[in-house]
Amino acid sequence: MAAPSAKTKPPLGTAAKSRNRRLPPRDRAVVIAMVAVPTLFVVVLVWVPAILSMVLSFGAWNGIGDLDQITWIGTKNYEDIVQIYPPFWPAIQHNLIWLLFLFLGPTLLGMLLAVILDRNMRGGRFYQTAFYMPVVLSLALVGFIWQLFYSRDQGLINQVFNSEVDWYGDSSVNLWAVLVATAWRHTGYVMLIYLAGLKGVDSSLREAAAMDGASERQTFFRVVFPVMRPINMIVLVIVVIESLRAFDLVWVVNRGTNGLELIGALVAQNVVGEASRYGFGSALAVIMMLISTVFIAIYLRIVFKEERR
Repeated sequence: MAAPSAKTKPPLGTAAKSRNRRLPPRDRAVVIAMVAVPTLFVVVLVWVPAILSMVLSFGAWNGIGDLDQITWIGTKNYEDIVQIYPPFWPAIQHNLIWLLFLFLGPTLLGMLLAVILDRNMRGGRFYQTAFYMPVVLSLALVGFIWQLFYSRDQGLINQVFNSEVDWYGDSSVNLWAVLVATAWRHTGYVMLIYLAGLKGVDSSLREAAAMDGASERQTFFRVVFPVMRPINMIVLVIVVIESLRAFDLVWVVNRGTNGLELIGALVAQNVVGEASRYGFGSALAVIMMLISTVFIAIYLRIVFKEERR
């Protein structure tokens, strides 16, 4: 007869009881608080304003008086925005230019800087700090700093080239001047993200590519860059969101007028400006939110698809 096994099978229900064992009251209260407090902030500060903006976009209200003063006009705000609101289509165009410029300029430059700094060059820490320093500054402060370069009378550019260009005032050049200023801040941000991604790439992949005779350029584009696909998606979403929510810099320059019309600036002009058209401004905000939601949904779909794989 075989000897009884040293390991005895636990009685039925013991594993289930251990899984269903409740946390102590204090730990349970901490977990509930950690979930409830952030959820409350998200609901109060994000979802409630978003829903109220969507509701208010179907009405006309100047912000004076109670909510019963709102006149419900259906989709007229959206129709007026598309048909008879002159700054809307230039704002769409400028936001698209902003998107293309950030993608083709600061994003590629930030990637290049990350690749160079990833080689552990001498003084790399100093260069990382120098390139990342503008990121910690607000866009409003960036606008004031670049005023030292762009000022028509005392700006560095006009003093060096002995010119009198009004970089912030001339509608033919002010958009590109502002884009250069925002690129100064955006490049360091992208550089840091890609630098962190490059540090996480398995070194054995590069060693294998080198043993196969691949050059550094081939190794990056055929091995490293495909591995960094999640980082690429994050950067792409960041670029799209940054281009849509661009507001601070143009508002500091000229409140989003005279060649610097952007959707975010139009929202502020109609909600907190002299017009005080809350319903009209809310409709503009809803349009901007819907455009952002499309790109965010595409990003989440790709992320979930990768997780399923």
